[in-house]
Amino acid sequence: MSQFDEETQLQTAATGQSTGHVHASWNIGANPNGGYLMALAVSALRAPVPQHPDSVSVTVHYLRPGLSDQPCQVEHEILRTGATLSTGRARLVQQEKTCLELMASFGDLAAANDPSGLTLAAPAMPPPDECIVRSGDEQGVALPIMNRLDIRLHPDEVRGGAAGKAQVTGWIRFRDARPPDSLALLLFADAFPPSIFGLLGMVGWVPTIELTVHVRRRPAPGWILGQFRTTDLAAGRLIEDGSLWDSSGQLVAQSRQLALLRRKK
Repeated sequence: MSQFDEETQLQTAATGQSTGHVHASWNIGANPNGGYLMALAVSALRAPVPQHPDSVSVTVHYLRPGLSDQPCQVEHEILRTGATLSTGRARLVQQEKTCLELMASFGDLAAANDPSGLTLAAPAMPPPDECIVRSGDEQGVALPIMNRLDIRLHPDEVRGGAAGKAQVTGWIRFRDARPPDSLALLLFADAFPPSIFGLLGMVGWVPTIELTVHVRRRPAPGWILGQFRTTDLAAGRLIEDGSLWDSSGQLVAQSRQLALLRRKK
């Protein structure tokens, strides 16, 4: 079992309730990565709908930071099961406080890899070997998550403020060679440096308020390419749009999040 599968594994405690553990290996600084917490909660909803194995749309609201290296409970409910989609909701609880609530729809993306002629093309990007490993020193925050993920940034965007715009582009994969899938894409959509880093430089932690991920296709094995851009910043809140492409160049996921900007003094 891969590290990601092991560390998102849940045990059934009762109908609609599962228990698990939030592992510190996925931290950004002292806090669990939001994409990892989302994947934990979505794992509970996938099990009851094996006919719909792929998360195609997930919207999560983060109420408070998760607690790393602590147990968690996931309360979940399938709201509707149809011929092509199943929809459910879940909330992740630690120490009797809700950390996040989400709604998710599931389907079967096995047939979604056929070229449609209408898609978003991947940006030009140097190969992974010519890109730079993501650095916590550059962002001004410790990155335990880098022991689980291999993230390599565009050479022109690796230093804070060097891009001259609110954009970050890079490659991502699991360090233990686990192939990507629809669940992994939820994590990858929230695992890059915040794109505002490319404009403002060292910004530290940028906590997510709300995140929506649309999974479009099952990814091919290999590296995933991601590009994220902040399109609006006001009153300490920003909106970031992201896209992920697989090793064949197919668009596999898109995301949008609302986040807080907490500038380092």
